Amino acid sequence: MKSILLLARSATTGAALREMEGLRDQTASLPGVTRVLFAFAEEGTPSLRSAMDELAQTQETVLILPILVPVEPSFVIGVKRSLQRWQGADTRPWPEIRIAPALSRQAAMRELLAAAVGATDSDASMVEKVATPPALEGSVVPAQRRRVLVCQGGPCIRAGAETIWGHLRNEQKRLSLRTTGEGTMSAKTSCLGPCSLAPVLQVWPEGTYYGGVDEAGVDRIVESHLLRGEVVDDLAYLPTGTKQRLRD
Repeated sequence: MKSILLLARSATTGAALREMEGLRDQTASLPGVTRVLFAFAEEGTPSLRSAMDELAQTQETVLILPILVPVEPSFVIGVKRSLQRWQGADTRPWPEIRIAPALSRQAAMRELLAAAVGATDSDASMVEKVATPPALEGSVVPAQRRRVLVCQGGPCIRAGAETIWGHLRNEQKRLSLRTTGEGTMSAKTSCLGPCSLAPVLQVWPEGTYYGGVDEAGVDRIVESHLLRGEVVDDLAYLPTGTKQRLRD
């Protein structure tokens, strides 16, 4: 018997959440499954961390099923390191945790592809015709003064940057950061440079670099830097012109 966690990358709309709920219900009907949750490694609720906190209360094996294609090796490494970090900070007994192979490596994927390719126009659940695009509309230039850039370079991804991004985005929504204080927007970026300080994020307009950030660090940066304009000194790294390593 085992508990299942369906892990997607991100989702914020009601339709996407309903799709995950449908996958959850289908999975729950399988033999040998006692419990099914779903979570998001990046933006979306419930987060991977909150789902694992709930599943940690069981002593059954937890099988994580990545519901995404392709599954980049760095994504799996980042998830593993986040799980190890959480277990290291929480001394309660944790269940055995396993990560299933990618969907593209499952034998049943061929059947799914064949069903999609062979679908007819009458099967609305499989085929949706693309309508003529509407006229282009204008865009409003953002008024928010602050920007948080979250590095998505290889070292940062392996250090758990995707879960850090998800936590930041969830907090941004929960605290209405776009309209609070000077207003904050966030964005993923390619490599920000100081790879040895992974995971890295940068706050503008000051251009402050933060390294070795976890969820608690994000909370401190939000409370201090984004809302009060005060740099979190013990997480910040100044451009000294010399190589730096993560502080303990």
